[in-house]
Amino acid sequence: MFKSLNLDDNSGSNDKLPLETEKVKCLIIGSGPAGYTAAIYAARANLNPVMYQGLQPGGQLTTTTEVENYPGYPKGITGPLMMEDLNAQAVRFGTDVRWGLATKVDFSGSVHKVWIDDEKIIEAESVIIATGATAKYLGMEDEKKYAGSGVSACATCDGFFYRGKDVAVVGGGDTAVEEAIYLAGLVNKVYLIVRRNELRASKVMQDRVMRVKNVEILWERQTKGLFGDGVVEGMTLWKKKGTPEEEEVSIKIDGFFLAIGHTPNSDFVKDFLDTDEVGYIKTIEGTSKTKVPGVFACGDVQDSIYRQAVTAAGSGCMAAIDAERYLSEKHGA
Repeated sequence: MFKSLNLDDNSGSNDKLPLETEKVKCLIIGSGPAGYTAAIYAARANLNPVMYQGLQPGGQLTTTTEVENYPGYPKGITGPLMMEDLNAQAVRFGTDVRWGLATKVDFSGSVHKVWIDDEKIIEAESVIIATGATAKYLGMEDEKKYAGSGVSACATCDGFFYRGKDVAVVGGGDTAVEEAIYLAGLVNKVYLIVRRNELRASKVMQDRVMRVKNVEILWERQTKGLFGDGVVEGMTLWKKKGTPEEEEVSIKIDGFFLAIGHTPNSDFVKDFLDTDEVGYIKTIEGTSKTKVPGVFACGDVQDSIYRQAVTAAGSGCMAAIDAERYLSEKHGA
C-alpha cells in the first residue's frame, strides 16, 4: 500500500537537513505482476529501472496460496513463489530492486519528483506507477486467520478450488452478483450475503442472479464470524430482529468470498493525476499514459474491471514500452 503524507520539501526550515536526491531514467513504484513485468521490459530496453517495492513486495498475489490460471505453470504455483520468480527475472536483467515506500510526488515539472520514506527524493525522467489495489474486508479477525485457507477476495482466481462445494459471497453490488453467478457454475451452492433488504446491483444483474437455481440470497444478514479447524468449515451470521434481540445462524461452507470492492493505492498521486470516483488512475485509452507526459500507470491501480495477474503483467509490458518510446522521443533517438 502507498500512502500520501503532507511533507516538507528541500526548502523546509533551516534546522532540517536537505533530503538526499538521486536522478534515475525510469522509476517503477510498486511490485507485483505489473511492476515486475514493467521492470523486465524496461531493463531489457536499457532504461536502468529502479523499483521501490512498497509495503507488500509482490502485491496481492503474496496472499494467494495456489495460482493455477497464469500461463506457463501447468502444475500451478504459489503466489509468493511466483513473485519471487518475477523478482529474480527483473533483477537478472539489471533492475535495481529496493525496499521503500513512495510517500509524495511532484509531477508539475519536466523532471518528476518522488519522495521515498520521507528520506530521499528520486528525480525521474519517467515514472511507472504499479501500486495495485487493496481488497476491502469486513474487518473480522477470522478473515486474517483463514486468509488463503477459505477466505478470498477473488472468485475468478480461487473459485476453481471449490468445485462441488458450498461457498458464500458477501456483497450486494454488481461485483458480488457477478462473482456469485460465476461461482454458481463451479460449486454446489452459493450463499449471497446481503446486508440490506435489496441488492445494489443493476437491474439486469439482479434479474440474472435471481434465475440461478443454486444461488440463495440471505437478506439483511451480516457475518459475525467464521469457524473451522485450520480451514473454513462454516460461518455464523446474524440478523437484527429488534433491539436488543437478534437472530443468529450457523451455516456450513468451504469458501468465503469478499466482493465489497477494492481501494486503488493512488492517494499519493491524486493531486497530479486524474482518477475516477473510486480512485483508479485514468489512462489514455489503449495505452498506459496518464495526463502527465512521462508518467504511466499499470496493473490494478488503473484496472477496475479485470484485476487479474495476467492482465496486470500485460499492462506492465505496455507501460515499459510506452516509457521507452517517450524517452526515445524526448532525447531525439
